[in-house]
Amino acid sequence: MRGIFTANAQPLYHFLLRLTRGQRELAEDLLQETMLRAWRRLEELPVDADTVRRWLFIVARHLAIDAARARAARPTEIYGVDVAWMPSPDNAFEEIVDRYALTDALSQLTAEHRAVLVELYYGGASVAEAASRIGIPEGTVRSRSFYALRAARGFLDKVDELVS
Repeated sequence: MRGIFTANAQPLYHFLLRLTRGQRELAEDLLQETMLRAWRRLEELPVDADTVRRWLFIVARHLAIDAARARAARPTEIYGVDVAWMPSPDNAFEEIVDRYALTDALSQLTAEHRAVLVELYYGGASVAEAASRIGIPEGTVRSRSFYALRAARGFLDKVDELVS
């Protein structure tokens, strides 16, 4: 296994880096999973080094496709947000203004979008629970939450422009 890893890890990592569009952590995770699958099937792998490399690249490609499909099946996660603008807990005035802005943004959403956001974020429900409570499929909950957050963000950006 050490020989297989030494001979194939670097080219496989670069291949996965291209498939993941430069996401290093994801490429490393997929490389690790590919090598784990090779280790589990070590006895079944062919002796020919070129055939082993071909097999590794096929497995890595399938894992990358599965990872992309899994990410596409749920709403976009928001991370790396600049929180420097957020008020400190001691500033009650800014907290009140933020609440009014958020209330205004929610009121501008459609009833369907607002219901999904209220269930997910205020009610603390999972996607499955929100779907059950509202009576719609889980995929629709994910889709509505994505578009509702995007619309609310647009409303809040307009408020920020007015304030600035």
